[in-house]
Amino acid sequence: MPKRTDLLVIGAGPYAYSAAALARDNGIDTHIVGHPLAFWREQMPADMFLRSGPDWHLDADGNFTFEAFFEDREMRPEDFNPVPIAIFIDYAEWFRERTSLEVDERLVTDLTKPSGVFIATLDDGSTITAEKVIAVPGICYFANLPRWHADVPPTLRSHTSELVGFEDLAAARVVIIGGRQSAYEWAALLCDHGAEQVHVVHRHPIPEFAKVSWAFMDPYIDQTLAQRGWWRRLSAEKQHRIASEFWRAGRLTLEPWLVPRLATEVVTSHPNCAVIDVLPGDQDVRLRLSDQRTLIADHVIFACGYKADLSRIPYLRSVSHQVSTTDGFPDLTDGFETSLAGLHVIGFASTRDFGPFYGFTKGCPSSARIAVDELMRRAA
Repeated sequence: MPKRTDLLVIGAGPYAYSAAALARDNGIDTHIVGHPLAFWREQMPADMFLRSGPDWHLDADGNFTFEAFFEDREMRPEDFNPVPIAIFIDYAEWFRERTSLEVDERLVTDLTKPSGVFIATLDDGSTITAEKVIAVPGICYFANLPRWHADVPPTLRSHTSELVGFEDLAAARVVIIGGRQSAYEWAALLCDHGAEQVHVVHRHPIPEFAKVSWAFMDPYIDQTLAQRGWWRRLSAEKQHRIASEFWRAGRLTLEPWLVPRLATEVVTSHPNCAVIDVLPGDQDVRLRLSDQRTLIADHVIFACGYKADLSRIPYLRSVSHQVSTTDGFPDLTDGFETSLAGLHVIGFASTRDFGPFYGFTKGCPSSARIAVDELMRRAA
């Protein structure tokens, strides 16, 4: 017989862990499916560092925090500054163990709602029937690329979410398109692995490299919890002011620990520039810039971030026509519910309606709290 559950959580990353653990702890029969932390393990470099610190965690109840993990492992947070990605993965798995959260490692290939309940078809052909669904689509679906990217041969191009190993680019000439944290961190990783040349091309001035505090987000998260729909009820002016504050800290300022790794004899920045022409060859590609310089690259890396587009989610293709969207983002209620009753979406795809904080792990506990409170309110 097909498995039945009250709540199906699709995804097995930090946001999914937070929501599934809290839902189950509040008496909701919950089933979570997905490859555990697949994006973190497979689409982020093993030797990269996080911009966040030990105060960001997954537990909406505040018990199994990142700081509690350090204490349990008898490690000092100050010895891991910046935080290696491997340490955060260890924490997330520790959180899963401590909360006794079992993850079904099959994948959902299709989701339908034929008669009032959801039916999820899995990659082995079996199905799960659920009253409610929380979907946490990973940002790998949303890789943003410039229009001209297709002019670069597929073998000579990668998005940062695809390029996580750098050994094959030792002694290579690489051009990175983009100028934020991922662009310069990938440049540093290329230096670490012996690239010959790295050119970083971006439309804006060179960012500042300085330590910033992310504490400015705390009151905004608190407001989101205290007042349902807080972000969407702000005036456009206030949203812009907060987004600009977030942009200054998270985008215009990059981590200072990158600087000593950006070898000056290898890395060249091209600020206030754009690519205006592409001349592909068999083994390399020539990029003509708006300042009339031409760069020759063995590989082009697109560090252009992510852009929401719910139509890219394969398992939602059967219900996508029932989900209202704006600019690719699902239109959400104050409880993260889409226009398709019972389907909730959290994580990056919720940032238009809940604020930019929900594209970072900082938003995990509060999004779990809001979504689960909504589920319980509807069930009451």
